[in-house]
Amino acid sequence: MATSKTATQDQAAGPLTNGALDLPALIIDDYNIEIRDKDGFIGDKATKGEFREKLQHWRKVMREVDIDPIGKVPTADLPKRDIDALLKSKDAQAAALVWSAIEDFSQEFADVVARFLKQKHWAGTERIAVGGGFRQSRSGELTIARTEMLLAERGVRVHLVPVVHHPDDAGLIGSVHLMPAWMLKGHKAIFAVDIGGTNIRAGVVDLGKAKSDDKHYLEEAAVWQSEIWRHSDDRPSRGAAVERMIAMLKDLIARAEKEKLAPAPLIGIGCPGIIQADGSIERGGQNLPGGNWESDSFNLPAAIKKAIPEIGGHETFVMMHNDAVVQGLSQIPFMHDVSKWAVLTIGTGLGNAHFVNKEKTQA
Repeated sequence: MATSKTATQDQAAGPLTNGALDLPALIIDDYNIEIRDKDGFIGDKATKGEFREKLQHWRKVMREVDIDPIGKVPTADLPKRDIDALLKSKDAQAAALVWSAIEDFSQEFADVVARFLKQKHWAGTERIAVGGGFRQSRSGELTIARTEMLLAERGVRVHLVPVVHHPDDAGLIGSVHLMPAWMLKGHKAIFAVDIGGTNIRAGVVDLGKAKSDDKHYLEEAAVWQSEIWRHSDDRPSRGAAVERMIAMLKDLIARAEKEKLAPAPLIGIGCPGIIQADGSIERGGQNLPGGNWESDSFNLPAAIKKAIPEIGGHETFVMMHNDAVVQGLSQIPFMHDVSKWAVLTIGTGLGNAHFVNKEKTQA
């Protein structure tokens, strides 16, 4: 069974709103799809925690013969850089241990990708960008490459590529693609927020040399400055989390205006879950700080606009969408050569979205 936000003709024809499915460059025909098998959600088999489970399994196997090249550090506490270092280690057993985890995880990830490709809107997918925190590691990059090989062996013709930008930046940069060109005209930057189950990141996205008639429109968009708050350490209430988010934005607005970046009065937000047109969260926000983000009486875009009614003397416009969608949108400048493509984000969970480029559909 699969449940998700999918595009219909009426939805695609509507005005630009929160959670919009008809965006300037493409149509989002599916996101946040949840596929089950006998063991539960298949997305649970492709998370950074699951990779750690594979690594832990092989550590236990080696301990049976009194060998553990990693030592006493718990698998859950190993930094990504240390795991990557083991791949380059002169200790063949240490490298083989990590390679074994990569192989096992790649096999499961290939199964997950194959299941997604059987879904209605995923038929004919040409390329899948893989993002999320796990992608930003050598282990993640090798997993992506190995999974593509395994799929090819099964006769599944789809290309898997890492998200171009650092995942932290991609979650902010993607927000520029929520906005039509006319909203960006005359401005050099916008503001963006990426909300996750562990961190909240806010940043200023420099639009680069953006020209709406350029084939590679917004390819040079980059994060100028950002702030990150690891809210999981503080365990704030929902209200406290929103207040901190607003404070971060106000600080960034002041910095951007001081540097004469000519920021647009636009704030893009990536947030887990199904996002309704009015900015409410239908479902999927259960891991957000303080809980109850799906309440009928709570609306994050409205709360932010109330706290920041103007930017640079112009009325503030806030646009919110699913976080995997936003991270996927950062790939738009690099997907002009395909028609149907998707994003999978490997993190605490598995985010997903599927896109159809307008340029191709209208050709």
